[in-house]
Amino acid sequence: MSHKGEHMGTRNNDEQAGQNKQGKNKYSRRNTVRFLLVSFSLLLIISVGAFIALSRYMSNASEKAITKLGSIYMSGINEHITAHFRTLIDLKLEQAEAIVNVVSNDMDGLYDELIYRSDARNFNYTALCSEDGTMQMLNGSQIQLADPEPFYASLRNKEKKVAVGVNANGNEVVVFGVYADYPMSSGERSIALLAAVPIEYIDAMLATDEEEKFIYSHIIRKDGSFIVSDLSKLYEDYFDSLYKRYPEDAEEISGFIEELSDYMERSESYTKILNLNHSSFQIYCTQLPDSEWHLLTTLPFEVMSETVTSLDKNRTAATVLISSVIFCVILLIFYIYYKMTCRQLDELQIAREEALEATKAKSLFLSNMSHDIRTPMNAIVGMTAIAMTHIDDKEQVQNCLKKITLSGKHLLGLINDVLDMSKIESGKMTLTAERISLREVVEGVVSIVQPQIRGRCQSFNVHIENIISEDVYCDSIRLNQILLNLLSNAIKYTHEGGTILLSLFQEDISELKGDDYIRTHIIVKDNGIGMSKEFLHRVFDSYERADSKRVHKTEGAGLGMAITKCIVDAMHGDITVDSELNKGSEFHVILDFEKAHGEEVDMMLPPWKMLVVDDDEELCRTAVDALDSIGIQSDWTLSGEMAVKMVEEHHKAGDEYQIILLDWKLPDMDGLVTAKHIRQIVGDEMPIILISAYDWNEFEVEAKDSGINGFIAKPLFKSTLFYGLKKYMGIEDAQDETGIDNDLEGCRILAAEDNDLNWEILHELLLDVGIESEWAENGQICVEKFQNAEQGYYDAILMDVRMPVMGGYEATQSIRALSRPDAQTIPIIAMTADAFSEDVKKCLDSGMNAHTAKPVNLDELIALLKKFILNIEI
Repeated sequence: MSHKGEHMGTRNNDEQAGQNKQGKNKYSRRNTVRFLLVSFSLLLIISVGAFIALSRYMSNASEKAITKLGSIYMSGINEHITAHFRTLIDLKLEQAEAIVNVVSNDMDGLYDELIYRSDARNFNYTALCSEDGTMQMLNGSQIQLADPEPFYASLRNKEKKVAVGVNANGNEVVVFGVYADYPMSSGERSIALLAAVPIEYIDAMLATDEEEKFIYSHIIRKDGSFIVSDLSKLYEDYFDSLYKRYPEDAEEISGFIEELSDYMERSESYTKILNLNHSSFQIYCTQLPDSEWHLLTTLPFEVMSETVTSLDKNRTAATVLISSVIFCVILLIFYIYYKMTCRQLDELQIAREEALEATKAKSLFLSNMSHDIRTPMNAIVGMTAIAMTHIDDKEQVQNCLKKITLSGKHLLGLINDVLDMSKIESGKMTLTAERISLREVVEGVVSIVQPQIRGRCQSFNVHIENIISEDVYCDSIRLNQILLNLLSNAIKYTHEGGTILLSLFQEDISELKGDDYIRTHIIVKDNGIGMSKEFLHRVFDSYERADSKRVHKTEGAGLGMAITKCIVDAMHGDITVDSELNKGSEFHVILDFEKAHGEEVDMMLPPWKMLVVDDDEELCRTAVDALDSIGIQSDWTLSGEMAVKMVEEHHKAGDEYQIILLDWKLPDMDGLVTAKHIRQIVGDEMPIILISAYDWNEFEVEAKDSGINGFIAKPLFKSTLFYGLKKYMGIEDAQDETGIDNDLEGCRILAAEDNDLNWEILHELLLDVGIESEWAENGQICVEKFQNAEQGYYDAILMDVRMPVMGGYEATQSIRALSRPDAQTIPIIAMTADAFSEDVKKCLDSGMNAHTAKPVNLDELIALLKKFILNIEI
């Protein structure tokens, strides 16, 4: 049923492609329309914004103009009032000076004359004043000055002065003082003659009530107290009046008072626009002559702004009208442009489709292959060279071929990934769950990265701890890619001589997902250049690399971490990174795998006594735990020197170690030197096994000369230790791990393949597992051979797709159309280099049963043949 669904989906591909193309056309048109509308909206918004900005600018300019005009106007008013004040004050002072022109030796007659002249000039009070301020009244009741100190100071300097005082009844009077040197009844000499009139004289004299009604004037002292003001009856002083009339603006008033007081103290003119209770006032203050008084004039801002506001309204109306006209013109232009653009889009779409057809083939080839492809290539080339130089050493050649096979598989996976990059980035990546061995995966990855690590003289450690299930279901190529991307990055960004650590451990998650799943943790840690906190947020983005001189010489397109994150997400896992500049990085991957249940090997060994020697304490502990689980009693130490000492102590005590696991790289003396010392103690009987993450070929000859019996490659999985140690304990395998599977022996396969070399490889591979095969050079010959053979003669057909004369699709359809019973039932398996998902669907649509990609993966091919010939699910 699932195949039928796939067939129907494929038949609708062309129709779907046409619908997609129409959808793209509509999408492009919608984008253009959206662009025009957005552009027009932005233009409209900008125009409105410019208009608002212009209005605000003009409003600010108007406010400044009003301020300037108000200052000029208020200055003129104050100058007028000040001039009027000066005229009248000067008149009174001149009258006072006229009084002191009296010359008489008779004191009584002198006083009478002064009183007479004072009355004649309408002064209500007359007095003589001594230097210390003592006042002798000649006419009227006793008066007292409100601010005597500055007044007397001016009189002592023979200056004329005006001040305010109060009489005996508390009524305010204006006092005029002029220099006068007369005898006083106290026997002192006077320094001035004081003549006074009621305060109302100044009020009438200044005629403040006769000014325009919208102007208010006050005469005040520096402390704000009133001399003359309409507000004097309601408030104690001018400052107090502000606080009480506008209590909500106390902060603004406080600042104004402080500023005004500073100007009055310096006897300078002052102007300001004061905003109180949503109203604005133009304030102007000047000092009055011959006094300590200040004339403060207030003009409501609204009075001055009425004319300017009217002008602003007229200007705004004109601007709106002009803007409306411009808007209509722009709208018309956009409409015409929109129509023209739509026609151009139609023409461009036709040209675009033609261009896409012309470049479709080119787009299938990627111009920039990832640098990661060189990693397995190095391993293939290196292992090939080693195999050629050790051609007579069967074990060495087998080891090289095994690593070449692993690297070749990984290289194939990388090529598929690069070619399938567009699908990864679009989120359409698919995973293939297959039974894998974590031990084989990690060993393969370690073998691949060894040449790079050795080339950079780096220290590489692998920690394996608490591996509950070595066999799991997973996409092995994707898991390989995760590990290699992380390790390649660690190698590239770690300086020569640095340290890289790969850790693998599992935890039980039966409470979360049941007993069928196991959580696997993968940690790759280095002490390299690290990353900044800012870059950590972008480390998994495509084409992102830290923009630093530290990595400019490092190759790579910046896709590794993005692909790794995509794969981990597709596996429903999690990846995190912790890094610090110049201290290194740590990547932590968490994946939940399904356990691969099957017949378990009883991994138990005789209870030999073993010594584990490695400078990595964690590796020692995990190795001892793994050895204990397979029945081995073991001790451990971190140095070669201590290992020699422990072996010697046990040898003297008669409690010999029966086998020793010895690391190659040790801090004090390396494993080879340590082995020589141990041999001097225990002789040649006890097996000494070297363990290392480095390639055995590097030091094999020297190791054997040092008394080393064999080699076990890190990482030390439980199964690695079991199979690695048993051959040194005289235990034979019940079944050769690399034995040939003979389940398909005697089966006959018809292979349609147009390439001679491919046929030769396939024939030999099938022959090794007991399968007979016949060759058909093309699809037509394949059909003829099947048609001419007896029913049931062939057990299956392996069909290439691209062949001359007749291709695999046509050949399959022809076979299925034959009128014989086995034509519908014979398994036909596509064996082709066309490996994309659409190629697989096309094979199934043509009538094939399954698909396997070239180069041939024998294990996969055998599994498919067992499935369709023997009905055995692998």
